Amino acid sequence: MTSTGRARTSGRPTLEQVAVEAGVSRGTVSRVVNGSLEVSPRALKAVQEAIQKLGYVPNQAARSLVTRRSDTVLLVVSESEARVFGEPFFGSLVRGLSQELSTTPLQLQLMMASTARQHDRVEQLVRNGHVDGVALISLHGDDPLPRNLVAAGAPVALNGRPMSDIGAVPYVDADNLSGAKAATEYLYQQGRRRIATITGPQDMAAGIDRLSGYRSALRGRRGGARLVAQGDFGQASGEAAMRELLEKDPQLDAVFAASDLMAAGALRALRTAGRRVPDDVAVIGFDDSDIARNVDPMLTSVAQPVGQMGRELAKLLIAQIRDPETTLSPVILPTELVTRESA
Repeated sequence: MTSTGRARTSGRPTLEQVAVEAGVSRGTVSRVVNGSLEVSPRALKAVQEAIQKLGYVPNQAARSLVTRRSDTVLLVVSESEARVFGEPFFGSLVRGLSQELSTTPLQLQLMMASTARQHDRVEQLVRNGHVDGVALISLHGDDPLPRNLVAAGAPVALNGRPMSDIGAVPYVDADNLSGAKAATEYLYQQGRRRIATITGPQDMAAGIDRLSGYRSALRGRRGGARLVAQGDFGQASGEAAMRELLEKDPQLDAVFAASDLMAAGALRALRTAGRRVPDDVAVIGFDDSDIARNVDPMLTSVAQPVGQMGRELAKLLIAQIRDPETTLSPVILPTELVTRESA
């Protein structure tokens, strides 16, 4: 009889067979499989090579009984599916989070949770021990979900500064206020004096902070900071807000939009109104996403390190899963103004 493919042991490979193949103890193999850090790099490599050679697959049910872990991290986004899959911010954040988790046994599970029923389902997953930790993205207002998950005993990390005091729950955010202030000051330095803004949602810290940065930059300066229209970070809201601003002040000469999508909507409204960008109206967005480089004219935008935010979010969760008693500080990442044709 002939055989094809790589050689394997008969039947399902066992932990003991992996140990023999790797030349280490059964306990060392067990620590590697369970994601322990107490393994030398040399032993780790030997075990990983033996696992690959033998085709060993851990018995997840038995492993969960021993470790009391599911090796699953839940990513909860408090937005609709259309927004999550249609806006580049979420994809970049998930990519960064996944990259960091790939260095651990933890797997990522995504859930949209914008309704009370969906929130209940998330809490039930945690109470039943089906997830080891929860990352929360795009929270609105005084959402009770973080407090409820902490009360249920889950490690929790947030993307975005919380709107209310929820205790010692760590979070990752960009320096939204400084980024918006830098963008608005740049417009003023370019000689613009009727500077408007299209805000993000005012039930989210990012929306509030970017409006505060705009107002801070214009405080005490001629023209003030009165040309404000609210959006929801989406393109359609940016277009509608730009039309509103033009009705308020047809002579406005600049606009800072709190997202690239809203800035793209503003460009469309300005084009329809016969305004040239940047000759008549300069435009700056926020995110420095692919959209900024794919509109005409290309957008000046405030860059925030979204991929790094995802990686830092994963690190906060991993640290809590490994040591539930650890104390973690918020992670605030810097922003940077990237100048292009629109301003």
